[in-house]
Amino acid sequence: MSALIEHLPGNRHSIPIETTDAAHYAASRRRLSAAQRRWLSDSGFEAAPGTFALLADVAGKLVRVLVGVDAHDSLGALAGLPGILPEANYHLAAEGVLADPHQAALGWALGAYQFTRYRQARRAPARLAVSADELQQLAPLVQATGLVRDLVNTPTEDMGPQQLAHAVKQLGKAHKAKVREWVGDELLKANFPTIHAVGRASHRAPRLIELNWGKSSHPKLVVVGKGVCFDTGGLDLKSSDGMRWMKKDMGGAAHAIALAGLIMQAKLPVRLTLLVPAVENSVAGNAMRPGEVITTRAGLTVEIDNTDAEGRLVLCDALAYGAEQQPELIVDFATLTGAARVALGPDLPALFANDEAVAAAALAAGHAVDDPLWRLPLWRPYRRMLDSYLADFANAGPSRHAGAITAALYLERFVPDGTPWLHLDTYAWNDSDRPGRPRGGEAMGLRALFAFLQQRYRG
Repeated sequence: MSALIEHLPGNRHSIPIETTDAAHYAASRRRLSAAQRRWLSDSGFEAAPGTFALLADVAGKLVRVLVGVDAHDSLGALAGLPGILPEANYHLAAEGVLADPHQAALGWALGAYQFTRYRQARRAPARLAVSADELQQLAPLVQATGLVRDLVNTPTEDMGPQQLAHAVKQLGKAHKAKVREWVGDELLKANFPTIHAVGRASHRAPRLIELNWGKSSHPKLVVVGKGVCFDTGGLDLKSSDGMRWMKKDMGGAAHAIALAGLIMQAKLPVRLTLLVPAVENSVAGNAMRPGEVITTRAGLTVEIDNTDAEGRLVLCDALAYGAEQQPELIVDFATLTGAARVALGPDLPALFANDEAVAAAALAAGHAVDDPLWRLPLWRPYRRMLDSYLADFANAGPSRHAGAITAALYLERFVPDGTPWLHLDTYAWNDSDRPGRPRGGEAMGLRALFAFLQQRYRG
C-alpha cells in the first residue's frame, strides 16, 4: 500500500494532480501562469488521454501535474503514473474532471504493483495522498489484488500444492479460521477420487484444502477455487506453447483465497467455507489415462475423454463436498477453458449462473466497480456433447463447439437443484503491460464478486 498514503493537510506537502480533457483544457490553462501556459504550448500538451505535463514555479520547483484523461474511465485515468512521475507525494486537485476520484485512486494503487520476489523493484512508486476513509476502503482491495497477482506470478517450483495450502493456512491464522486438508491417498479414503486421479502422477501430492470461518447462525457460503498448480495436459500432452504459462492454472484458487480474505476482513455475516483442490496435472506411469471411468464423490461416473480437461474434474469433487453443507450460495473461480477466451477475449471473465436474480446482481456489481463480467448461457441441450457410451457422461467430447458452456454444464451436474451457484471462467492473466494492469497474474472478477457479496449480505 506504499503507493497510497493518508492525506494530512498541513503536515505533509503533496503536489496537486489536475485531471483534464479537451472540453476542459482551456479552463485548466486559465488557472496557470503565463510561463506555464507557454511551456504547455511549446511541449505540445493537448490533454489527450494518457498524457501528462509537469509544471514548475518560477524557481523550477514542481508544483502541479496536468493529466489528460477520459473522464469516464476513472479506474485507468491515473494508473500509468506511479512508475513515471517523480518520486513524491501527490493528491487529486478539486478542479479535476473525473467522474469517480475514488476509482482513480484505486487505479493508481493497482498501477503501482511490482512483482519483486526474484528481482528488485525498478523504483519506488510515486505516492497518492487520500483521505483516511478512502485509504481504509481501498487497502483491502489493493492487498487482495496484489495477493492474486503474487500467487499467480510465482513459478510452480515455489507455488505447488503445498505452498498453496500454506497460503490458505496463513489466511486462516490471520482471521482465526479453521483449516484442514486431505493429502495424497487421504483423498481416496475421504472420497475425493477425481482430485486424486488428476494429481496422483505428480511428485507432489494432490490435496484438498478447507477453511471454515464465521458464526453457525449466519447464511452458509461456499467459495471454491481451481488450484491446478501446473498443467501439462497429462497424457493428452499440451504443446510447448500451450504449456508455457500453465503456472497460472491455479488462478481460480488465487481468486478464491483472496475473496475469502476480503470476506473475513470485512466481517461479512456469513458462515464461510473455502475449498481449494490443489494438484499438478503431470505425466508418469500412474497418470490418469484417456478412456478411464472415475466414480466421483457425487456417485456420478465420468469417462475421461481428455486428460487436459482436468480442471472440471478437481472442481467437481469440491463442489459436491461443498453442496453437502447445504449452502445458501456457491461461488467458484477457475481458469477453466480457452474457449471462454476465444469468445470474450482476455479481459472479460465468463459468468455462468443457475439463478437469474443472482446473475443480474453479480453483473450489476461488476459494472458498478468497473470489474466487468459477461454472462454466457447454461444451454442445457449442449449436455449431449458430453455423452458417454459407458458412463453417466464424459469430461469432454469430440466437438470444439461451445467449450466454455459444456465445461460449465459439466460442473452444474454437481450443484443441487435450488442451490444458487455462480461460476467464473477467468483468465487471471495480462498478456502485456497496460496502465494499472502489469503483465502477468491478474485479478479478474474479484472486486465484482466481493461487491456482490457485500450487497447480498450487508445491503
